Parts: sequence; structure tokens; C-alpha cells
Amino acid sequence: MLIIGCDLHTRFQQIAYLDLTTGEIVTRRLEHENCEARKFYAGLPEKARVGIEATGCTQWFERLLGEWGHELWVGDAAKIRACVVWRQKTDTRDAEHLLDLLLTNRFPRIWIPMPEERDVRQLLQHRNKLVSMRTSVKNQLHYLAMNQGVCRKRKLWTKQGRAELLALDLGPWASRRRQELLELLDRLDPRIEELDAVVKAEAERRPEVVILMQQKGVGPVERFANSRKVVSYLGLNPCEYSSAGHQRLGHISK
Repeated sequence: MLIIGCDLHTRFQQIAYLDLTTGEIVTRRLEHENCEARKFYAGLPEKARVGIEATGCTQWFERLLGEWGHELWVGDAAKIRACVVWRQKTDTRDAEHLLDLLLTNRFPRIWIPMPEERDVRQLLQHRNKLVSMRTSVKNQLHYLAMNQGVCRKRKLWTKQGRAELLALDLGPWASRRRQELLELLDRLDPRIEELDAVVKAEAERRPEVVILMQQKGVGPVERFANSRKVVSYLGLNPCEYSSAGHQRLGHISK
């Protein structure tokens, strides 16, 4: 099997491999935009094992190698850097270093998830981003209300609280901001609810996740009734020793 050390970049990759005919190390720079890299891997006479450092935006490279049956190894970047003995850093030296680790069985290979698993992670990341956006929108609406002396906290999102928010006498631009934020909130809520249902269904079809959710505190968590219950659940509330009108607070309960 042909062994290739690859220093992967966005626009190009520097590779190093051992020529099995001459026994010499060959280095090349392969451009991505002109399909030079694709032609190189498509034209290899045998299956290859390609080693790269763990980095982002590599799924396209994994698919490229998979088209031609080549094997991709991803290595721990910190451990790879720790094995370097020289101070000068170049793309060619990096590729040769990766090749040396592969040839001497010292390559710190790490596990990478399957494409299906990575797609599920996109679901979780997308939901998390939408929830963060909704929180930001609510905080901005709270700010508008509190500037007018209205502090309703969670009650601001009830039917009565929304009516009170809409009744605030704001300037033209503040009124436009309020209206557009409310419209954005109305679009985010149903989308997040839909994603919540999908996440729950995805968890229920995985036996290992079902077992994990049997542990206390793992799984879908409903909102707590108030902040005191959150503090108590996390064990951040202080121990209290009070008697005869004297209050004494000690260390946190957990």
C-alpha cells in the first residue's frame, strides 16, 4: 500500500510519499482549484493510505479519497506537533513529518465520526444557533420594555405581557425595532419546536442514548418554575442554619 503524508490547506496540499521503485521520498504540491489533486489520486496505481492532521473543512477530501478507495487517517494535531524536532516549519517538512510517522507506526490516529453522525451534529448545532438567536431577540425586547419602566420577566411572553409590550409608547425607530423583533420571534418559536421534536425522535431511536437518559439530569429538561429551583437543582444555594430570628448562611449545598 502506498503511504502518503499530506499537509492539507484550503487551496492546495503538500504531499510526501515513498517511491517504492527508487526508495526515495517524493514531495509534490497539488492545487485544488484546477483539479490537480483529484487527478493525482485518481491516477494512483494502487490503494493509498493518506495521513493528515486533524483540522476543519475536510469532508470534501474524505469523499474524494473514498471515490477511489483510498484510506484516510486523521491524526491528533497536538501529538503530531510534539514529535517535531526542528524549529523551522514549512509545508514540505510537515508533509515529510507525517510520512515518517506513518512509516514508523507512530502516527497518532484519532477516531472520526461517520458522515451520518456528523449530519446529526449539524441538527444539534442548528437548533443551538436558533435558540441563541431567540434568546438574543427576547433580551432586546426586555430591554425595550425595561426602558419604559416595564419589567415582567417571563410574563412578558404571555398574551397579556405581549399586549402590554405592544401598547408601549415608543419612538418611530424603537417601534419598528419592536415590531420586527416580535415577527422574528414568531418565526423562530415554531422552528425550534419542530427541531426539538426531531432531536427527541433521533435520541429515542438510539439504544445507547436511551440508556444514557436514564441518568438523572440527562435528556430533555423542561424549564424550571423559577430561578430558585434552578439554583437548588445545581446545588449552588447556600446551606442555612437559622434560629430565633438569626439567619446564618454556610457553604453551598453541593
